[in-house]
Amino acid sequence: MSTLKIRPVKIKRKFTKTSPGSVLYQCGDTIVLCTASIEAKVPPWLVGSGKGWVTAEYNMLPHSTAQRKARERSGKVDGRTTEIQRLIGRSLRSIVDMEKLGERMVTVDCDVLQADGGTRTASITGGFIALVDALHSDFGRCAPDVHPIRDSVAAISAGIVGGKPMLDLDYEHDVAADVDMNIVMTGKGRFCEVQGTGEEATFDDDDLAALIKLAKGGIRQLTDLQREALGKHWPL
Repeated sequence: MSTLKIRPVKIKRKFTKTSPGSVLYQCGDTIVLCTASIEAKVPPWLVGSGKGWVTAEYNMLPHSTAQRKARERSGKVDGRTTEIQRLIGRSLRSIVDMEKLGERMVTVDCDVLQADGGTRTASITGGFIALVDALHSDFGRCAPDVHPIRDSVAAISAGIVGGKPMLDLDYEHDVAADVDMNIVMTGKGRFCEVQGTGEEATFDDDDLAALIKLAKGGIRQLTDLQREALGKHWPL
């Protein structure tokens, strides 16, 4: 895998008939089904505020990995799942104007069908497309300054593998990485979140700058792919 290129991306919108926004998003061998639903209600703390809410749920199907992953039952969610779905929700909320959304709640469900690294970043990138499609029925004819979507959002991984900065890590490179990072950015180039960890290693300013530079280039590519996939539904 090149250190500079993202993995091949395939985007299939309207994958299911029952969701107003559904996207089968594939990057390399990672495949995530993102669906978005809208309810005319909000969490109790927002009732009467005129503001909406965007949240997310994330799940890995039993054979998304080589070894079967047990289903999460009885409302029990493990720590990794909780952390990832909170990241997805924060990322999507960062580009939505809740007042323009009104008292609606959008839930974006991200189900990993096949995992080969980057499931959280794929969920964010595909989840944005599902979110836009779900909102199209209510806001598709609105001017951009009325639409609740203020910007696009996408995410990508980067890391230092064998002493070299690398973009968009698959599982093989992820487990071998000395430094692992997930970067979430808007289409306008603003950061939503940066998660960086040294895996039994440390990194310096130059390493960080190199990874951020790679991520910015990757996000630009993903934003172009999102725009192309949404076509006339692109809200910006």
